[in-house]
Parts: sequence; structure tokens; C-alpha cells
Amino acid sequence: MPRPFRFGVNLLEPASAEEWRAKCRRAEELGYDVILVPDHLGMPAPFPALVAAAEATERPRLGTFTLNAGFWNPALLAREVATTDALTGGRLELGLGTGYVRAEHESAGLPFGSPGERVDHLRRTVEELTRLLGSEDHQPRAAQRPRVPLLIGGNGDRILRLSAEHADIAAFTGARTAPGSTSGQLTPITAEELDERVARYRKFAAHREEPPEFNLLLQMVIGTEDREAAVQPFLELVPDMTVEQVLDLPITLVGTLDELTEQVLARRERYGFTYFTVLEPCMEAFAPIMERVRGACRPHREKACRGRARVV
Repeated sequence: MPRPFRFGVNLLEPASAEEWRAKCRRAEELGYDVILVPDHLGMPAPFPALVAAAEATERPRLGTFTLNAGFWNPALLAREVATTDALTGGRLELGLGTGYVRAEHESAGLPFGSPGERVDHLRRTVEELTRLLGSEDHQPRAAQRPRVPLLIGGNGDRILRLSAEHADIAAFTGARTAPGSTSGQLTPITAEELDERVARYRKFAAHREEPPEFNLLLQMVIGTEDREAAVQPFLELVPDMTVEQVLDLPITLVGTLDELTEQVLARRERYGFTYFTVLEPCMEAFAPIMERVRGACRPHREKACRGRARVV
């Protein structure tokens, strides 16, 4: 049986206390399973924002998507994680990545390092967090035992290996940093490239008794009757791609409600994604799709869910 779907929203915009609580409550009302916060300068600080989200809501899990490991000392991070998990009643999911925005490290006076150095630091962080938070002597103590669920995000081979070894959730970005960019500009990867990355991950994780949950970050959700016209502005950002290639990108959902629902179901069938994250500007637009997907996958429609992805 496939995993049940989960849906998360990554809240990007700073807000006053009441505004923050209001949009967290709205995410819960819309049916999101996870409220997430990124780790970028100029955006909300992750851990206090998640504690405030917990106070405003009852049901959703709460996560970092994803922490920039280069910003964090593992011992200090373990304190933040344990405290936040305790204060949120055991609702925390910890997302970690290497970080990819050189300019942010420079602004913070922190070394950026080579890709290999960033992966090395992420591995040390994961291993040290596992050791510290798994110790009965560590104070403060997290609410969840034996540990807070771990998400690791990235597409490179070393990241995929690390995720296959340690992560409960494997997050695929569907994009890579544009060559030479210091500001974190991303270039999408094609559907075929993501096929290869997911297949490589499955090879690395073949030894696991229980496979991890697969997550995909969706960058664009557009409801429209005219799919080709809707993506024309995006073509300027990817001049080497055709309209058909853009519409086929794993990180884009474009079409009518029926088409959008089918695209989500198709990504599960093709790649195994059952946990989808959208960015805050897409929170409202994605909500009807969640409802449709859940309806398509209720027990009395098992046959539709196990077979070819389609709208029912």
C-alpha cells in the first residue's frame, strides 16, 4: 500500500504576532498537514516562528524546510531542536540541507566553503544531532523519542547517500543552483533528470527495511484553462526550454483543477512522491487540489489509487 499523502506549506513572509498566527490558522483550516519555515536571512527565524505556529494551531506538524546547516553549531542546534520539540508538544520535524546561497553566508560572516565542505558539515551535524538527542543525559530533552523525525533535502550523490542512511523523509528540490550564482538562483531539472535522481536514491536506500517518505517542493501552482499561455512569462527564465518541457517540469503544476489533481497523482506514480510542499504564495491555490487528491485516495476508491494516476 502506498503511503498516505501529506501536504505542507512553507511560510516565507515575516509578520506581526497576530498576522503570523492568523496565517498559521488559515493553513490549518485549508487542511495542510505540515506548517514549515525556511532558513534564509530576511525571512522568519525558524524556531520561534514554529513555537508561535504551535500556539495558534492544534493539528499540523511543524517543520524547518530546510535549515542551512552552515548557519548552525551542532550542539547549539541540538538545544534549539529539543526545546522547540518540547514546546510544540512533539510536533517538530527537522529539515536539514547544506545551504546554497553564498551571499547569505557572507552577510552573516560565516564561511561558505566548497560543495564538498558543505556536505561534510551537514554529515557532522546529522551525526552529532543523532548522538546528542539520542542521549538520555542530554538537556533539554525532546518530546519525541527516539528522535525528532529528520528530513534531508538535496539532489547530489553525497546528499542522497546521507539521506538514505539517516533521513525519515527524503526531500528532492527539483532544481539546482545556477552556475556562478551567489544569490541562490535556481535552475529547474527536467522530469528525466529527476527520474535518474530518484532511481539513484532508491539504490542507495535499498538496504532499508522501511523506505523513507519522498517529498517534492512545488515552485509553481497555476489554475488555468490555457496551460501554454500561463507559462509564457516563465520561459524568459529558462530560455533553453520549450513550452512542453516547462509544462512537464516536476516542480510545476499548471492547468484546470482536474488536470492539477492528475498531475499530483502522476508524480506519485512516476516518482513515489507522497509528501508535497508548496510555497506560501501558492497556499490558497493548492488547497482545492489537496481536497481532490484526498478524495481520489479514500479507501472506497483504492482501485483508482493503485492503478494509473487519474482524476476520479
